[in-house]
Amino acid sequence: LPPVVHVAGTNGKGSLIAFLRAILEAAGNKVHAYTSPHLVRFNERIRVSGELIAEDRLAQLLGQCEVVNDGRPITFFEITTAAALLAFARIPADIVLLETGLGGRHDSTNVVKRPVLTAITPVSIDHVQFLGTTLAEIAAEKAAIQKPGVTSVIGQQPPECLAVIEAQAKDVGAPLCRHGVEWGVSDVSDCVRVRMGANFRQFPAPSLHGPHQCHNAGMAVACLENLPGFGVTNQAIATGLTRTIWPGRLQRLAGGPLVSLLPAGWELWLDGGHNAAAGVALAAMARTWRDRPLHLVLGMLDSKDTGAFVRPLADYAKSAYCVAIAGQAASQTADQIASAARSAHIRAIPAESLEQAISDVVASEPAQARILICGSLYLAGVVLAWVKT
Repeated sequence: LPPVVHVAGTNGKGSLIAFLRAILEAAGNKVHAYTSPHLVRFNERIRVSGELIAEDRLAQLLGQCEVVNDGRPITFFEITTAAALLAFARIPADIVLLETGLGGRHDSTNVVKRPVLTAITPVSIDHVQFLGTTLAEIAAEKAAIQKPGVTSVIGQQPPECLAVIEAQAKDVGAPLCRHGVEWGVSDVSDCVRVRMGANFRQFPAPSLHGPHQCHNAGMAVACLENLPGFGVTNQAIATGLTRTIWPGRLQRLAGGPLVSLLPAGWELWLDGGHNAAAGVALAAMARTWRDRPLHLVLGMLDSKDTGAFVRPLADYAKSAYCVAIAGQAASQTADQIASAARSAHIRAIPAESLEQAISDVVASEPAQARILICGSLYLAGVVLAWVKT
């Protein structure tokens, strides 16, 4: 494989990789990237030298992996990870950006013994059925991607998570570059100011929306500062930050059947966040949206805590119209979501479909308003599939 940057964490992994990919490509590098989940097509998970993997190549690689596996038990994520790594090993590139699927310790991506860099984005409560019920337990799973002698860049963490990550790094001998210690970031009007040690550098605001994306952008800069063999200029960083595209993450929709239901002047936004930390991040954006009423269209899987996700938004959302996610057997029902949202003190109304939810918001709101579809990456995928067709 080319040099590997291995990324774990709860929130922001995909955005960090998107920033890194855009910056490294702006600097002239060929980049492989493996992320999950996909929103519309599986191919989104595997980028080979900058391009989505082609259908025929993907089918060929999966077929070869099936032959080698010889009928033994294997999970969906395991075999697709094997296919991705096989593609990355066969096709030349300068670097691999590798995102964990779940946790880190037992994750399929953790077969890479010697990455060039590891990174752990903010850790929060999620996937408790697999990773543990406390922040410390979850952090221990994420921290297990750290390797001897390999620098680990750490995003902003709750104190109990940072303590676990630091202890694991000490045990394996991994140098640390921690948010709030070796690096920091601040959003200064239209700029991002990144501190590395005692030195400050200023870059244009990133193209991805939301205060949390300034943190992700700063973390990307911290990663690049600790990436040996890649001399990335400030100009390449600035270009990459302003060109980064990551669908379904606070994305304003400009077209499609749902936008066509809106009166002139309304806005429709989409975000795939689905846990408590994502709710906090969305609330930080909603705090800047005081110019018009905000209505939520909410869909969530039955493995997620709806109340924890929507509670931070209670002060900003005028209503939540709740929908089951089409085609997802694991979706909560509209009534279940509405009940949990009401418990979080949000006016919540079940709806039969996304179209009905949007139409009901429009019918109930006399002013120009903003609608945010949120609660699940699977729901985001349904919306984006419509936008693309």
